Amino acid sequence: MTVGSQNDIDRLKEIGKIVAMTIQEMKRHTRVGITTKELDEIGGQFLKKHGAVPAPKATYNFPGNTCISVNHEAAHGIPGSRILRPGDLINIDVSAEMGGYYADAGHSFVLPPFNPSLLRLCEYTHQTMMKVISSLKHGVKLNEIGRLIEMEAAKGGYRIIKNLCSHGIGKSLHEKPTEILPVYNKHDRRVLTEGLVITIEPFLSTGADYVLEQADGWTLCVPDKGYAAQHEHTIIITKDRPIIVTAA
Repeated sequence: MTVGSQNDIDRLKEIGKIVAMTIQEMKRHTRVGITTKELDEIGGQFLKKHGAVPAPKATYNFPGNTCISVNHEAAHGIPGSRILRPGDLINIDVSAEMGGYYADAGHSFVLPPFNPSLLRLCEYTHQTMMKVISSLKHGVKLNEIGRLIEMEAAKGGYRIIKNLCSHGIGKSLHEKPTEILPVYNKHDRRVLTEGLVITIEPFLSTGADYVLEQADGWTLCVPDKGYAAQHEHTIIITKDRPIIVTAA
């Protein structure tokens, strides 16, 4: 969507903050021995308490309130009986709707004892996301997003999951501009405009540059038993620095 009023901005910030707080609440309860289903129920209850609806469930009938991906799972992990173990790499991705407005955010982190290489992967992916966000404003070509992600990943010694993209959002979970690629596409002539609402969500990998859908029809895994981290914010493009609506 493109915001048309201060009310649009306020409503996006409202649902964005709830999404961010849900991730914080879930992370606070993440511990060795908890199941991903138990963690998902904490997220679902928190969203309900604040008047928000889990968007993947409402939009796509996803079998969970949130997506929880562990270790070799990169995205869209279904909450279930899996028990979290020491050293696991976890990604929590929350998207929700309230009053007709949507926001989407994700966060990757590691359970102790901390594997230094996985910690660095998570931290570097977050830094990459923030560098990209800080570089965007009205008039910048949309393919600059992919160019920057590609450049930062290479600097850090990581590869990019190329078949997972950023996207437009706002009045629905996924909307135009679609397929905001994480790599540079010289043929993409789209331009960012003031008020445009999009996600920025790089997936950086220790090995593979793609994910494969599993038999459950949802979970996306790296095929080489490597690891991938994702961080995601929903932002509003302005004439200056973007507004991050999913800031806690």
